[in-house]
Amino acid sequence: MSRTLLTPFHVAVQVRDLEEARRFYSGVLGCSEGRSAADWVDFNMFGHQFVCHLNRQLGPRGRVDAHFNAVEGLGVPVPHCGVVLEPGDWSELAGRLRGHPVDWVIEPCTRFANTPGEQSTLFIRDPTGNALEFKSFRDIGRQLFAA
Repeated sequence: MSRTLLTPFHVAVQVRDLEEARRFYSGVLGCSEGRSAADWVDFNMFGHQFVCHLNRQLGPRGRVDAHFNAVEGLGVPVPHCGVVLEPGDWSELAGRLRGHPVDWVIEPCTRFANTPGEQSTLFIRDPTGNALEFKSFRDIGRQLFAA
């Protein structure tokens, strides 16, 4: 399926505490808050709708688990979600995150060097353990789906 217009993506994750999620997604990542209710809150994550739903069963210290797959010798958490950013936006976000005590899974690095899929990438976890990836390509249009 190909499209000429890229539309916003919608992702929903579970969190253990909405105020903690607000501090992380707004304060650390810089996402603006949208609609909310007692059990959920929307964030604008680089133009995409990212929703945090409260899961009281996780408790105050609960965390979601992830499996790890080896990709270029690094443990990539599965599941994960994230955003592909322009190089300048990715660098700005990486710098912003370095200024906060984030839970790094994979610190900013280049993967697949000297291949069509070369990318800058980083992985973090939110306070509940949801894994997030932010990546960038020099030429998104040609590299994003390059074989």
